[in-house]
Amino acid sequence: MELTREQQDILNGSQGEVMAKVMKSLVMYGETFGADKLVPVTSEYGHTVISFGIGVMKPVYDLYDQLIKAGALSKQKFSADPLPLDKNVPSSFLQDIIFKGIMYSQQSRYEKQLEKLGIMSEDAYTCACYLDEVGNKPKKGDILSWAESSAVVYANSVLGARCNRNSGMLELMGSIVGYAPHFGLLTDDGRRADWIVEVKTSKKPEAQLLGSAIGMKVMEQVPYIKGLDKWLGTELTDEVCAYLKDFGAATASNGAVGLYHVENLTPEAVESGEGLIREGAPTYVIDDAELERVKANYPVVWKDLNAKPKLCFIGCPHLTLAQLRSWTGRISAALNAKGLRKVTVPTVMTCAPATLKRFKETAEYEQLMSTGVILSYICPLMYMNNPLSGKMPVITCSNKLRTYTTARYYTEEEILGQITGGANNG
Repeated sequence: MELTREQQDILNGSQGEVMAKVMKSLVMYGETFGADKLVPVTSEYGHTVISFGIGVMKPVYDLYDQLIKAGALSKQKFSADPLPLDKNVPSSFLQDIIFKGIMYSQQSRYEKQLEKLGIMSEDAYTCACYLDEVGNKPKKGDILSWAESSAVVYANSVLGARCNRNSGMLELMGSIVGYAPHFGLLTDDGRRADWIVEVKTSKKPEAQLLGSAIGMKVMEQVPYIKGLDKWLGTELTDEVCAYLKDFGAATASNGAVGLYHVENLTPEAVESGEGLIREGAPTYVIDDAELERVKANYPVVWKDLNAKPKLCFIGCPHLTLAQLRSWTGRISAALNAKGLRKVTVPTVMTCAPATLKRFKETAEYEQLMSTGVILSYICPLMYMNNPLSGKMPVITCSNKLRTYTTARYYTEEEILGQITGGANNG
């Protein structure tokens, strides 16, 4: 890897031993993936994937103490993934003991460390940091040092920024030194499409299901998606961006997609069209039957496959303001149609703290509260990682949550039926 004089000096210890180690870590990371150089991080803010003070990660917090003591702080303020704990989310006495006494015993220590390292604010804990209410939306062409798969794929695809799927800690190190290794999705060639995906469904496909199918097919490669603009149009409206948020999260978790192009819609596809596609790229056709095949093959790991759901999570990734309003209307209408006042399955909808504050200012907030739905800022994954939570029959319309936990996937319409009367949707 070719380093500038400044970068070499940092590596040689010009800014102290700790900064030298940070630089060495980034250089070794870049060399592992064939990076030719380090390039400046140009985004206004960073994002770190580690938001939870899990007890077994004490070496990480010890390392952060070293960074803080040496003054090796982030050159840019940053957001972080959602917090793991919220007293408003239903949990048993035993679950709470595991959450607070064992799993997240370092939470208070870690949040204080993030404050010193440079987190944006107490409202900056969200996987959807790019939402307007949060304020961490990169510009097209910005070089990022982020981790969090759903945020990276959104920034790359919908916003046209440039970021690799970095790991936790390395993304913060990039923000500390102000550089990122130049390889993969930071390069022009790395952003070309390896696959052509043709969407030939009879109706708008479920975002989480379509993303799952594509992710499992292309894995870490870049798809160029044709036919989706028929259902989404050619403008990145709030509704379309929310769809792409959920779609991208599924491609990133069910596969390892860090960038996708949607013909006539996403920035680079609009600019370059089929010129983005590599010669000889294979084609994957997705129709109604293919989506049904994918969904039917999801494993269900509940002990009792016919168990009545004890909890429902909606919002993984975190919901947008428009999605909160939409779900409020749909839930209220479904309950009214069945002569019910409250949801029949305990339901938690998650969103960014800043989005939650904004939603509380709307008329829909009280309407949603009247249905018994719980609003929270937590990460559902962190809740489900509790072994007692894992034994519960939990349902979700998030393919990311399904992939990483024991939660059972249903489409949004199926979820709506489940929580407003217990309809059995398969």
